[in-house]
Amino acid sequence: MIKWISTWWENRRIRQLPVTREQWESVMSDWPVMAHYQSEKRDELYQLTLRFLVHKAIAPGGDAVLTDEICLRVATMACVPILELGLHWYDNWQTVIVYQGDFVPNRPYRSEDGVVHNQAPGLSGEAWLRGPVILSWESIAHSGAHARHGHASNVVIHEFAHKLDMLRDGANGAPPMHKDMQAGEWHDVFSKAWARLQQDYQLQHGLPIDEYALTNPAEFFAVCSETFFEDPRRLEQHLSEVYRLLCLFYRQTL
Repeated sequence: MIKWISTWWENRRIRQLPVTREQWESVMSDWPVMAHYQSEKRDELYQLTLRFLVHKAIAPGGDAVLTDEICLRVATMACVPILELGLHWYDNWQTVIVYQGDFVPNRPYRSEDGVVHNQAPGLSGEAWLRGPVILSWESIAHSGAHARHGHASNVVIHEFAHKLDMLRDGANGAPPMHKDMQAGEWHDVFSKAWARLQQDYQLQHGLPIDEYALTNPAEFFAVCSETFFEDPRRLEQHLSEVYRLLCLFYRQTL
């Protein structure tokens, strides 16, 4: 009975959304990642996007003005990683906050020289453990393959990958494993890949992914995830074992 009521409520809310399939197709037509989703998978992504919109609140931060198009873009990009996982992977939090540009966290910040500043620098995105996902619309608008320093970039997928990561012992680069996956193999593959890229960076060799991935294991997982969806061939070519495990985790082969 409870499930029936929940489904009825969800369907009713979806019918009330000021969104059409044609509008969604138009809004997402310039995102190259959409080419991976055709026929039934495209239908599933659209329906999941609508469900996201009725279960999550997308709110403006600062002086940002949100439109239906912005909300559709954010929701669709957020749903791509969980298309084969399910919306329940985003349970236990409610809100996405979208700023027009970078937002400045209201907390002290220690720079690389050890100096503590009263305010942190502007950020394009941030995911809180039990709180919202915060995004910059300017960064979202520039998402796409080769959009940042010659590498695939997508701040939405990046921050939502953090949310998935946080489901198991916090943000540490090790999200919950499926039954056909082994946590030990994940740790070994990602650790070896991260160490290799650290060495390449020290030797000033070019990196196949954004160097921000070298910040810590959590950022490595998030950057690899955005590259997996935005530029899968690059990831497969240069980090083939990482690519293989991400195919298993996201249940998608791109």
